[in-house]
Amino acid sequence: MAALTTEILARTIFGNKRVHIGKTTCSGTSGEIDTGLRSVEAIVLTPAKPSVVADAVTLNEDLPCDGSAVTVIYTSGTSYIYWIAIGY
Repeated sequence: MAALTTEILARTIFGNKRVHIGKTTCSGTSGEIDTGLRSVEAIVLTPAKPSVVADAVTLNEDLPCDGSAVTVIYTSGTSYIYWIAIGY
């Protein structure tokens, strides 16, 4: 599994949940995203690359999961994954 570089772009609170928004730089075809949360209850994943993305990013976890190691599978050539993670 490839090591992914993650940047947390924003942190906020929705009701009683913490929400972190970030961008992960991809390499290979799978890896773990560190959301900065202790536990992730929901996550929205959006792939991005220089051209059109043919396949969706797949979450390879049962939620809730450890927020420091959210495993994702994506198409080779995906440059970034933008995400929004909700949890605590």
